[in-house]
Order: sequence, then C-alpha cells, then structure tokens
Amino acid sequence: MSTEPPVPAATDRAYRGRIAPTPTGYLHLGHGRTFLAAYWRAQAAAGSVVLRIEDLDTGRCKPGFVQAIIQDLDWLGIHANAPAIHQRDRRDRYLEAWRRLRDRDAIYPCNRSRRDVRTATQAPHADDDAEPIFPTSWRPAPGAAASHEQPAGVNWRFRVPDGACIQFHDAVHGLVWFTAGVDFGDFVVWRRDDVPAYELSVVVDDAAQRISEVVRGDDLLLSTARQALLYQALHLPMPGMCHLPLVLDEKGKRLAKRHAPLAMRELRQRGLTPEQALAQIPAVPQKALAAPPIPARPSILPAVEAH
Repeated sequence: MSTEPPVPAATDRAYRGRIAPTPTGYLHLGHGRTFLAAYWRAQAAAGSVVLRIEDLDTGRCKPGFVQAIIQDLDWLGIHANAPAIHQRDRRDRYLEAWRRLRDRDAIYPCNRSRRDVRTATQAPHADDDAEPIFPTSWRPAPGAAASHEQPAGVNWRFRVPDGACIQFHDAVHGLVWFTAGVDFGDFVVWRRDDVPAYELSVVVDDAAQRISEVVRGDDLLLSTARQALLYQALHLPMPGMCHLPLVLDEKGKRLAKRHAPLAMRELRQRGLTPEQALAQIPAVPQKALAAPPIPARPSILPAVEAH
C-alpha cells in the first residue's frame, strides 16, 4: 500500500505549482522570494501548490533542516495544499524511469569521473554552466546499457542529440534556447553511489505530481534544456517554466545557504516580519507576478546537416 499523500484532484487546465527545497542547510531570503513567487502565481491562477522535500542525498540532508524549512514557510505565510512528500521515499519511481531510459538506449554506463571530464583537453566548458562538456569520443557503442539490471556502481549519462536546439518559453525570460553538444553535453541521471541525479528525479516527480509550472532561480535555465530531453525520452508532459533572477550578496555573488545574515531562520529569531526581511532584497520581477498562461510545449529541433 502506498504511503504517499494523495495529489489533489485537477483538470488538465488546473494550475499546480510546487515548492521543492533541499534540506542541506538553512534557507536564505533568495529561497524565500522564489517560494513566495511560486505561491503567489498559484493563487493568481486559483490553483494549488504542493511541497516536496528533495532529500535524496541522505549524507547531506538533515531532519533539523527539514523542520527549519517548515518553520520558514509558515513564517512566510505559505501553506501547501497537501502533505509534503519526500524524495527519499520515491526510489521505486526513479528506478522505473531509469529502466525505461535503459530499455530505450537513451542512457549508458560511464566510469569517467568529473575530474576526468574536467581535465580532458577536448572538453570545453559551456559558458552558462560549471560542468564541462562530456567528450563524445568517450561514449560507448549503442546497447552498452542492456546488460545492466541495476544502476549502482557507475555513473549513468543521458546521450544528448548533438546539434539539436531545445527551445522553451519562460515566463520571465521569454523564448530560451540551448544547443545540445554545444551548451551542454551528456549529463548524469544516476550517480555511481546509487543516488538518482537531480535532473531525473525532478522530471519524474513533477510529472507524477502533475505540476503545471515550475518557479525557480534562473541558474537552472540550462537544467531545463536537459530536463526537456528527459521529458521527451520518457514521454512525459513538461510543465511551464518561470525562472527568477538570483538574489546576490553585497559582493555580487549568489547567496548560499552558508550566508547567515540573510538566513530566514536568523531573521525570524531576530523578530523581523517577512515584509521587513524581504525589503532587504530586490522584489520579485513584475513578469513573475502576472497570472500564469497555459504552458506551451517545448520544441526540440534536430540538428541541421550541412550539404
């Protein structure tokens, strides 16, 4: 019998957003602004919002941080429409998706480490991503995944369609596009330590929870292109996207969970109201406050061959 809470009933046009924090530290105001934007967009669309705790990395995720997240959301006035789900309880779902990708020869086992990729002279860095492009010469021949019954022990990479253009519309950034093999390469969907990677887990969960729009920071724009390929490979509907500009510190660097002065927990303990705390950072862009439209499906255009 499933222990997962039921997903609220929805029609095809019902708006459902999600708040999906990772409990590896205390949340800062940048997280709070993003979560509020997600909540406000759901309210503007007369929709609902669900809470998902992304706690797959059991070595870094701590119960104390989960409790702090719940307190922070309550302080902000954010109330989900269903009990929270935890990714740590959903391994079977991710394993099912891994098998589907394996059976379609969309992924392959890879013994190369991140250091190997970084030091490869033929692995240039994408401009918008810290991860270097995986060398195509390291790909195994098709069918390399067929003999594996389980994913543990090696990294598993998704074979991107080199040269394909992935286009999607973003509520803040408008039309966004990336080119597979240029802006990003074959990416990890399952780690050698037997943990599903972020890209795979969020695609599986957003589809299972029938999320209609994802609101998150624009440091994840490139991840959206990767995820579009996974939605296509798994034959799953892709939600709309709304990527907010990141909140930066006084040095122009993105906020991190170790940035204590703007941690919501510390601000709460100092007696600040959410309004007083949020006044310290830039407001949510106006584009992100408008009522969300029905999302358009992304386009994945094949590479154009030269003649």
